Amino acid sequence: MENFLGALDWGTVLFLIVAGFVSAFIDSTVGGGGLISTPALLSLGLPVPYALGTNKVAASVGSLTSVLSFWRAGKIKKAALALTPLSFIGSALGAYVVYLLPEKLMKNIIVALLVLVAVYTYRRKDWGDKGTVQQLGLRALVGAFIMAFAIGFYDGFFGPGTGSFLIFGFLYLGYDFVTAAGNAKALNFASGVGALVSFAMSGTIMWSYGVIMALAMIVGAIFGSRMAIKKGASYVRPLYLLVTTLLIGKQVYEILWK
Repeated sequence: MENFLGALDWGTVLFLIVAGFVSAFIDSTVGGGGLISTPALLSLGLPVPYALGTNKVAASVGSLTSVLSFWRAGKIKKAALALTPLSFIGSALGAYVVYLLPEKLMKNIIVALLVLVAVYTYRRKDWGDKGTVQQLGLRALVGAFIMAFAIGFYDGFFGPGTGSFLIFGFLYLGYDFVTAAGNAKALNFASGVGALVSFAMSGTIMWSYGVIMALAMIVGAIFGSRMAIKKGASYVRPLYLLVTTLLIGKQVYEILWK
Protein backbone atom coordinates (compact mmCIF):
# COMPACT_ATOMS: atom_id res chain seq x y z
CA MET A 1 0.00 0.00 0.00
CA GLU A 2 2.77 2.43 0.88
CA ASN A 3 4.60 1.75 -2.40
CA PHE A 4 1.38 2.29 -4.35
CA LEU A 5 0.55 5.55 -2.59
CA GLY A 6 4.07 6.83 -3.02
CA ALA A 7 4.17 10.50 -2.02
CA LEU A 8 0.43 10.65 -1.35
CA ASP A 9 -0.50 11.69 2.17
CA TRP A 10 -3.60 10.39 3.92
CA GLY A 11 -5.32 13.77 3.65
CA THR A 12 -5.07 13.56 -0.15
CA VAL A 13 -6.32 9.97 -0.10
CA LEU A 14 -9.34 10.97 2.01
CA PHE A 15 -10.03 13.92 -0.31
CA LEU A 16 -9.97 11.62 -3.36
CA ILE A 17 -12.31 9.15 -1.65
CA VAL A 18 -14.89 11.79 -0.69
CA ALA A 19 -14.76 13.52 -4.09
CA GLY A 20 -15.04 10.18 -5.87
CA PHE A 21 -18.02 9.00 -3.81
CA VAL A 22 -20.02 12.23 -4.18
CA SER A 23 -19.33 12.61 -7.91
CA ALA A 24 -20.25 8.98 -8.63
CA PHE A 25 -23.44 9.21 -6.55
CA ILE A 26 -24.64 12.03 -8.80
CA ASP A 27 -23.13 10.73 -12.03
CA SER A 28 -24.69 7.28 -11.63
CA THR A 29 -28.13 8.81 -12.10
CA VAL A 30 -27.97 11.83 -14.40
CA GLY A 31 -24.32 12.34 -15.28
CA GLY A 32 -22.42 15.50 -14.40
CA GLY A 33 -20.13 13.88 -11.85
CA GLY A 34 -17.20 15.49 -13.64
CA LEU A 35 -18.37 18.80 -12.17
CA ILE A 36 -16.97 17.48 -8.89
CA SER A 37 -14.24 14.98 -9.74
CA THR A 38 -12.36 16.98 -12.39
CA PRO A 39 -12.04 20.21 -10.32
CA ALA A 40 -11.04 18.02 -7.34
CA LEU A 41 -8.13 16.58 -9.32
CA LEU A 42 -7.17 20.00 -10.65
CA SER A 43 -7.13 21.37 -7.07
CA LEU A 44 -4.46 18.78 -6.23
CA GLY A 45 -2.16 20.37 -8.80
CA LEU A 46 -2.59 17.97 -11.71
CA PRO A 47 -2.14 19.55 -15.17
CA VAL A 48 -5.37 19.67 -17.18
CA PRO A 49 -4.55 16.72 -19.50
CA TYR A 50 -3.64 14.55 -16.48
CA ALA A 51 -6.76 15.62 -14.57
CA LEU A 52 -8.96 14.70 -17.54
CA GLY A 53 -7.19 11.40 -18.16
CA THR A 54 -7.16 10.40 -14.49
CA ASN A 55 -10.83 11.31 -14.17
CA LYS A 56 -11.66 9.02 -17.11
CA VAL A 57 -10.07 6.07 -15.27
CA ALA A 58 -12.20 6.60 -12.17
CA ALA A 59 -15.34 7.64 -14.04
CA SER A 60 -15.23 4.59 -16.33
CA VAL A 61 -15.14 2.27 -13.32
CA GLY A 62 -17.99 4.18 -11.67
CA SER A 63 -20.03 4.09 -14.91
CA LEU A 64 -19.55 0.33 -15.23
CA THR A 65 -20.85 -0.13 -11.68
CA SER A 66 -23.92 1.97 -12.50
CA VAL A 67 -24.53 0.04 -15.71
CA LEU A 68 -24.49 -3.27 -13.82
CA SER A 69 -26.92 -1.93 -11.19
CA PHE A 70 -29.38 -0.60 -13.79
CA TRP A 71 -29.05 -3.78 -15.86
CA ARG A 72 -29.86 -6.04 -12.91
CA ALA A 73 -32.93 -3.90 -12.21
CA GLY A 74 -34.09 -4.24 -15.82
CA LYS A 75 -33.63 -0.52 -16.53
CA ILE A 76 -31.34 -0.90 -19.57
CA LYS A 77 -32.80 -2.03 -22.88
CA LYS A 78 -30.99 -4.32 -25.32
CA ALA A 79 -31.35 -1.63 -27.99
CA ALA A 80 -29.17 0.67 -25.86
CA LEU A 81 -26.48 -2.00 -25.52
CA ALA A 82 -26.48 -2.42 -29.29
CA LEU A 83 -25.63 1.28 -29.58
CA THR A 84 -22.57 1.15 -27.31
CA PRO A 85 -20.03 0.32 -30.10
CA LEU A 86 -21.08 3.51 -31.91
CA SER A 87 -20.50 5.56 -28.74
CA PHE A 88 -17.08 3.93 -28.29
CA ILE A 89 -16.00 4.62 -31.88
CA GLY A 90 -17.40 8.15 -31.82
CA SER A 91 -15.61 8.97 -28.56
CA ALA A 92 -12.26 7.63 -29.77
CA LEU A 93 -12.57 9.72 -32.95
CA GLY A 94 -13.64 12.76 -30.94
CA ALA A 95 -10.60 12.51 -28.69
CA TYR A 96 -8.42 12.15 -31.80
CA VAL A 97 -9.67 15.37 -33.44
CA VAL A 98 -9.99 17.35 -30.22
CA TYR A 99 -8.13 20.38 -31.57
CA LEU A 100 -10.22 20.97 -34.72
CA LEU A 101 -12.65 23.51 -33.23
CA PRO A 102 -11.89 26.40 -30.83
CA GLU A 103 -12.86 25.56 -27.24
CA LYS A 104 -14.77 28.84 -26.78
CA LEU A 105 -16.95 28.09 -29.82
CA MET A 106 -17.78 24.69 -28.38
CA LYS A 107 -18.71 26.24 -25.01
CA ASN A 108 -21.08 28.72 -26.67
CA ILE A 109 -22.82 25.96 -28.61
CA ILE A 110 -23.12 23.69 -25.56
CA VAL A 111 -24.58 26.45 -23.36
CA ALA A 112 -27.29 27.08 -25.97
CA LEU A 113 -28.09 23.36 -26.28
CA LEU A 114 -28.16 22.79 -22.51
CA VAL A 115 -30.52 25.74 -22.03
CA LEU A 116 -32.88 24.30 -24.67
CA VAL A 117 -32.72 20.86 -23.03
CA ALA A 118 -33.43 22.28 -19.55
CA VAL A 119 -36.32 24.51 -20.72
CA TYR A 120 -37.94 21.72 -22.74
CA THR A 121 -37.67 19.25 -19.86
CA TYR A 122 -38.98 21.76 -17.30
CA ARG A 123 -42.01 22.72 -19.43
CA ARG A 124 -43.03 19.08 -19.92
CA LYS A 125 -43.99 18.41 -16.32
CA ASP A 126 -44.94 14.75 -16.69
CA TRP A 127 -42.29 13.90 -19.29
CA GLY A 128 -40.52 10.67 -18.41
CA ASP A 129 -42.92 9.61 -15.65
CA LYS A 130 -43.95 6.61 -17.73
CA GLY A 131 -42.40 4.98 -20.76
CA THR A 132 -44.35 5.18 -24.04
CA VAL A 133 -42.22 2.88 -26.19
CA GLN A 134 -41.85 -0.89 -26.18
CA GLN A 135 -39.78 -1.31 -29.33
CA LEU A 136 -38.03 1.25 -31.51
CA GLY A 137 -39.29 1.60 -35.08
CA LEU A 138 -36.89 1.96 -38.01
CA ARG A 139 -36.95 5.77 -37.98
CA ALA A 140 -36.37 5.95 -34.24
CA LEU A 141 -33.62 3.32 -34.49
CA VAL A 142 -31.77 5.34 -37.15
CA GLY A 143 -32.09 8.42 -34.93
CA ALA A 144 -30.74 6.43 -31.98
CA PHE A 145 -27.72 5.29 -34.05
CA ILE A 146 -26.93 8.88 -35.01
CA MET A 147 -27.40 10.05 -31.40
CA ALA A 148 -25.08 7.35 -30.02
CA PHE A 149 -22.27 8.16 -32.46
CA ALA A 150 -22.66 11.96 -32.33
CA ILE A 151 -22.83 12.26 -28.53
CA GLY A 152 -20.02 9.71 -28.19
CA PHE A 153 -17.93 11.87 -30.52
CA TYR A 154 -18.80 14.92 -28.45
CA ASP A 155 -17.85 13.13 -25.21
CA GLY A 156 -14.38 12.34 -26.54
CA PHE A 157 -14.02 15.76 -28.13
CA PHE A 158 -15.28 18.04 -25.33
CA GLY A 159 -17.43 16.26 -22.73
CA PRO A 160 -19.53 18.53 -20.45
CA GLY A 161 -23.23 17.68 -20.56
CA THR A 162 -22.86 14.26 -22.19
CA GLY A 163 -25.09 12.56 -19.61
CA SER A 164 -27.76 15.28 -19.94
CA PHE A 165 -27.82 15.00 -23.73
CA LEU A 166 -28.04 11.20 -23.65
CA ILE A 167 -30.90 11.18 -21.13
CA PHE A 168 -32.74 13.81 -23.17
CA GLY A 169 -32.28 11.70 -26.28
CA PHE A 170 -33.71 8.58 -24.68
CA LEU A 171 -36.59 10.56 -23.16
CA TYR A 172 -37.35 11.88 -26.63
CA LEU A 173 -37.44 8.30 -27.92
CA GLY A 174 -40.16 7.55 -25.36
CA TYR A 175 -38.41 5.96 -22.38
CA ASP A 176 -39.20 6.86 -18.77
CA PHE A 177 -36.65 8.83 -16.74
CA VAL A 178 -35.10 5.89 -14.89
CA THR A 179 -34.77 3.73 -18.01
CA ALA A 180 -33.42 6.72 -19.94
CA ALA A 181 -30.82 7.21 -17.18
CA GLY A 182 -29.85 3.52 -17.32
CA ASN A 183 -29.57 3.53 -21.11
CA ALA A 184 -27.56 6.75 -20.96
CA LYS A 185 -25.08 5.23 -18.51
CA ALA A 186 -24.49 2.28 -20.86
CA LEU A 187 -23.59 4.62 -23.74
CA ASN A 188 -21.70 6.98 -21.43
CA PHE A 189 -19.58 4.06 -20.22
CA ALA A 190 -18.73 3.05 -23.80
CA SER A 191 -17.79 6.59 -24.81
CA GLY A 192 -15.77 6.99 -21.60
CA VAL A 193 -13.74 3.88 -22.37
CA GLY A 194 -13.13 5.13 -25.91
CA ALA A 195 -11.72 8.40 -24.56
CA LEU A 196 -9.80 6.52 -21.84
CA VAL A 197 -7.95 4.52 -24.49
CA SER A 198 -6.80 7.76 -26.13
CA PHE A 199 -5.64 9.23 -22.78
CA ALA A 200 -3.81 6.00 -21.88
CA MET A 201 -2.01 5.99 -25.24
CA SER A 202 -0.91 9.60 -24.65
CA GLY A 203 0.35 8.73 -21.14
CA THR A 204 -1.66 11.47 -19.41
CA ILE A 205 -3.02 9.42 -16.48
CA MET A 206 -2.00 9.54 -12.80
CA TRP A 207 -2.83 5.92 -12.02
CA SER A 208 -2.48 6.09 -8.20
CA TYR A 209 -5.01 8.94 -8.01
CA GLY A 210 -7.28 7.27 -10.55
CA VAL A 211 -7.43 3.90 -8.79
CA ILE A 212 -8.16 5.41 -5.36
CA MET A 213 -10.93 7.60 -6.78
CA ALA A 214 -12.28 4.65 -8.79
CA LEU A 215 -12.71 2.52 -5.65
CA ALA A 216 -14.70 5.33 -4.02
CA MET A 217 -16.73 5.74 -7.21
CA ILE A 218 -17.77 2.09 -7.12
CA VAL A 219 -19.43 2.64 -3.75
CA GLY A 220 -20.95 5.98 -4.77
CA ALA A 221 -22.32 4.52 -8.01
CA ILE A 222 -23.96 1.61 -6.16
CA PHE A 223 -25.74 3.93 -3.73
CA GLY A 224 -26.67 6.47 -6.40
CA SER A 225 -28.11 4.01 -8.91
CA ARG A 226 -30.06 2.15 -6.20
CA MET A 227 -31.54 5.46 -5.04
CA ALA A 228 -32.62 6.29 -8.61
CA ILE A 229 -34.17 2.85 -9.17
CA LYS A 230 -36.00 2.99 -5.84
CA LYS A 231 -37.27 6.60 -6.03
CA GLY A 232 -38.01 6.73 -9.76
CA ALA A 233 -38.78 9.82 -11.86
CA SER A 234 -39.73 11.93 -8.82
CA TYR A 235 -36.06 11.76 -7.76
CA VAL A 236 -34.30 11.61 -11.15
CA ARG A 237 -36.15 14.48 -12.86
CA PRO A 238 -35.28 17.29 -10.36
CA LEU A 239 -31.71 16.02 -10.03
CA TYR A 240 -31.43 16.01 -13.82
CA LEU A 241 -32.64 19.62 -14.02
CA LEU A 242 -30.31 20.66 -11.16
CA VAL A 243 -27.20 19.13 -12.74
CA THR A 244 -28.08 20.53 -16.17
CA THR A 245 -28.49 24.01 -14.62
CA LEU A 246 -25.11 23.68 -12.87
CA LEU A 247 -23.51 22.65 -16.16
CA ILE A 248 -24.98 25.75 -17.81
CA GLY A 249 -23.62 27.94 -14.99
CA LYS A 250 -20.17 26.38 -15.25
CA GLN A 251 -19.97 26.90 -19.00
CA VAL A 252 -21.23 30.50 -18.78
CA TYR A 253 -18.68 31.26 -16.04
CA GLU A 254 -15.84 29.89 -18.15
CA ILE A 255 -16.99 31.88 -21.21
CA LEU A 256 -17.29 35.19 -19.35
CA TRP A 257 -14.48 35.08 -16.80
CA LYS A 258 -11.82 32.65 -18.01
